[in-house]
Amino acid sequence: MKFAKKSLGQNFLVDKNIIRKIINTVKIENRNIIEIGPGHGALTKEILKLKPKSLSVIEKDFELFSELQLKYKHNKKINVFNNDILKFDLRKVLKNKLIIFGNLPYNISSQILIKIIKFNKFDSMIDDMIFMFQKELGEKIICQFPSKQYGRLSIISNYKLAIKEMFLVSPNCFFPKPKVNSMVIHFKPKRKFTFIKNLSSLERVTNILFSNKRKMINKNLKKLLSQNDIKKLKDINLKSRPSEIEPNTYYKIVKIYEAQK
Repeated sequence: MKFAKKSLGQNFLVDKNIIRKIINTVKIENRNIIEIGPGHGALTKEILKLKPKSLSVIEKDFELFSELQLKYKHNKKINVFNNDILKFDLRKVLKNKLIIFGNLPYNISSQILIKIIKFNKFDSMIDDMIFMFQKELGEKIICQFPSKQYGRLSIISNYKLAIKEMFLVSPNCFFPKPKVNSMVIHFKPKRKFTFIKNLSSLERVTNILFSNKRKMINKNLKKLLSQNDIKKLKDINLKSRPSEIEPNTYYKIVKIYEAQK
């Protein structure tokens, strides 16, 4: 097996039981699939056995890309792309009722998640996402208000995602072994949610308010809203700290923020 590159956050999933558990979270037959970071193709191989309608795999490492391209050059169902997912144009692989799998590199996993949910056709084109994260990050994504892990990532991801199921994965299931446990999360995009025009607005609002986690929000709120708009937030205690405000309140702040632009 090819030596893993630390710069790319590579840890190859090798445990067959975990691989089966991941692909059994959804029905794959006759569905359009995307796989992010296939590595040597352990998951890819099992996905193809279940007869998907199409499979697009996106691999940044040129050696691994070449390996997969050679292996599947006669299989018309699979397209292999040599790209950085953070720079990749998702429109190239956009199809109805998509399922996305990803054993995501730990160092950029949150960026990948945000990129996908910011995609403008996200909620109408994608049916399921099954992603592997570092356990600590996974807990920040799935946590509910109030909790110690609650923060920007949970506010943003829970706006567009419903958590269907999750399970932990031991370091022993990878080569090389990571120093931490992993978490697989099965997401279902929400079809109905509080109206926000642009998810970037939610990113900005949470970034400003969480920039001083231990301080009251009143000063930072002035960076986002006029005094008249702040008065509209009658039910918010301006002496609250960012972690003391529930997600729906952040969404309300964003709606007012967008209305004044």
